[in-house]
Amino acid sequence: MRTRRFLQLDVFSPYPGAGNPLAVVLDAEGLDDAHMQAIARWTRLPETTFVFAPQAPGTSYRLRMFSPQKEVPFAGHPSVGTAHAVLDVGLAAPVDGRLVQDGIAGSLPLRVDGEGSTRSIAIRTPRAAVAEVTDSRDPRLQAVLAHWPLGTLPPARMSGGRSWWVVELSDEASLRALQPDWDAVAQLAESTDSMGVFAYARSAGQEYDLAVRAFVGNGRRFEDAASGAANAVLAAWLDSQGALPGRNGRYVVSQGREVGHDARLTLHVDAEGEVWSGGQVQTVIAGTIAW
Repeated sequence: MRTRRFLQLDVFSPYPGAGNPLAVVLDAEGLDDAHMQAIARWTRLPETTFVFAPQAPGTSYRLRMFSPQKEVPFAGHPSVGTAHAVLDVGLAAPVDGRLVQDGIAGSLPLRVDGEGSTRSIAIRTPRAAVAEVTDSRDPRLQAVLAHWPLGTLPPARMSGGRSWWVVELSDEASLRALQPDWDAVAQLAESTDSMGVFAYARSAGQEYDLAVRAFVGNGRRFEDAASGAANAVLAAWLDSQGALPGRNGRYVVSQGREVGHDARLTLHVDAEGEVWSGGQVQTVIAGTIAW
């Protein structure tokens, strides 16, 4: 048994309690897969990450991430939160404003802007692709989309690290009033090997450009408070349709209000078509665990 530094964070959050919780175990050397999975079950948070010394040339640290059920190849909020953690404890330092995370999804750069409580971190997400485009008459979607007032763009399944169905609603009020049919969401997720449905609507007169809701039907059925990876595949979809909100490929998203949170995510599609997903991170607990 060894004492290891441990942080609990609130990711994509301008203040504690608004974003998505994350546990980070620093000094993870010596932990095997079974130990990491056990710790992830113990934290009972959406993801727990484990930080190791860098191995690949040019990377800042090596990262593995686990949900309570299994290892996760990539997710946005654990990546952004872990970068905040390693900066705070001095395990890594930006080079020209960048960190490089080494994980199952490869070596991914993170952009660090600002310092202290206003610092914002964004990760360049794995490339997403359009897997299929359909419409509300698709038999697989009919039960999910029944009575949903749809927007202009058609439903599509996007693949990028994780697969999501992206569905546009006609307006923000309709999006926020949705009561999903969880059995239908789970059936769609299982039959199409996707996470579930990522619903979105454009906003007017707000501090954000889009409101989004992530209905996860793969495994546990729940609404995600803030998902960097899901927002990244949505950004790729909107870019492919010439429908990005905001200006110059940059926009702000509101997520989680319906489940007691109020996350803000910043998205940027750069000139090369790469998607950066990020925001602020708050430290909630800093201490140690013995494992």
